[in-house]
Amino acid sequence: MSKYLIVANWKMNPLRQSDAYVLASRVEDGYLKFGKNVDVVICPPFPYIAVVSTAVKKIKYGAQNTFWAEKGAYTGEVSPAQLRDIGATHVILGHSERRIHLGETDEMVNKKVRAALDHGLSTILCIGESEREDGEIPAIVGEELVSALAGVKKQLLKNLIVCYEPVWAISTGKNARPDTPDSAFRAVLFIRKIITGLYDRKTADLLRIIYGGSVRKDNLYGFLTEGKMQGALVGGAGLDADEFTGIIEIASRAR
Repeated sequence: MSKYLIVANWKMNPLRQSDAYVLASRVEDGYLKFGKNVDVVICPPFPYIAVVSTAVKKIKYGAQNTFWAEKGAYTGEVSPAQLRDIGATHVILGHSERRIHLGETDEMVNKKVRAALDHGLSTILCIGESEREDGEIPAIVGEELVSALAGVKKQLLKNLIVCYEPVWAISTGKNARPDTPDSAFRAVLFIRKIITGLYDRKTADLLRIIYGGSVRKDNLYGFLTEGKMQGALVGGAGLDADEFTGIIEIASRAR
């Protein structure tokens, strides 16, 4: 089994590159002390990717978005090829904040996923429901997954990471609360069933699935053990070096 993957999504934070450098450096220190059994990735805002790259030597870094074209007249966009050129290894795509607040459609997510995978980026695909009325994983989760992978060849899935992140659990939302490990485990089974139908059982078993939504050091262990998640996408807690280091340590010990 691969190492647990812990990804920090800084979103549109911090406000100064000096703070980004300090935060990344402190996370690197924590990783060197506790993270020998964990893969750690920092995804800062675009302007600070270069700053983070100078602050870390062992931790990987990535982006929070990319465009589907390699180059051209697309003002304000950043291509997968450009991310690879600056040393980025990962990219977060399909996050609900982009889907809901910025109008990103399933078609757009699919085009971005295909482009990112074609360029060899480890692609963190976010899927998750806005509401849940009972204990079952809603159909929309499967629909987002199927749509995002339309036209994606099986051999490219080695670089795919699926993040189950229910919208209602994201820490910046009103009345946010983390999911439960039991529910997270049902999501893992649901996602692997979808991938088996799209590709095959072996591909589904090898897929890396991580959890996102109000992740903290005091709840991570349950998601990794009972929930059978293979890592976590960390939002607000990723901006606190001590908290994030604690998350790295717990993930290392959970192995």
